[in-house]
Amino acid sequence: MRRRLSPAEAAEHGARWADVVGILTADGPAGLRVRPDRSPGLPEVAVAADDVEAVKPVPPRRPRRGRPDQT
Repeated sequence: MRRRLSPAEAAEHGARWADVVGILTADGPAGLRVRPDRSPGLPEVAVAADDVEAVKPVPPRRPRRGRPDQT
């Protein structure tokens, strides 16, 4: 999901938008909640409906391959 930053956040980070990648856990007229999937233990991110700019599905990551044995 791409969200619009507040003017204070935009001034601090030098950008107008921020991406939130994760698992959608709730949606409704008030906004969206996303659980980050790359960093276990991070709290869910709540984004107000007015701040949501774009949403698109992202396919699951491919499983990582292990290194071949060097025997």
